[in-house]
Amino acid sequence: MTEQPASVDAYIARFPDDVAERLRQVRAAILAEVPGTDGAPPEERIRYGIAAIMLGGRYALHFAGWRRHIGLYPVPTLPEPLEAEVAPLRESKDTVVLKHDRPLPVELVGRIAAAIVAQRGAAG
Repeated sequence: MTEQPASVDAYIARFPDDVAERLRQVRAAILAEVPGTDGAPPEERIRYGIAAIMLGGRYALHFAGWRRHIGLYPVPTLPEPLEAEVAPLRESKDTVVLKHDRPLPVELVGRIAAAIVAQRGAAG
């Protein structure tokens, strides 16, 4: 079993350059939409061996690199028409898969993160 990385930067650095660049783009898209506290960027952690972005002390969104894709977790059902765009990328109820052999939908990742922030704000 490999040692858990100490930071999200260390997590991303473990991947081949092309995958690491895609992970950096996903991370930037999420960070652009998730608010931090007191003007600081949102907190990032490693949880279950993958990258996680925090929202208000709770885990907002995890992202992970794999051999053939990047996964986003958990992605709840989103408002329409966004859910219709996300549906083809779902492999299970709360998982979105961004395959490496397809263009990376960075703008869509940002909209997913923004929708999760909006849902969390409405919930509480």
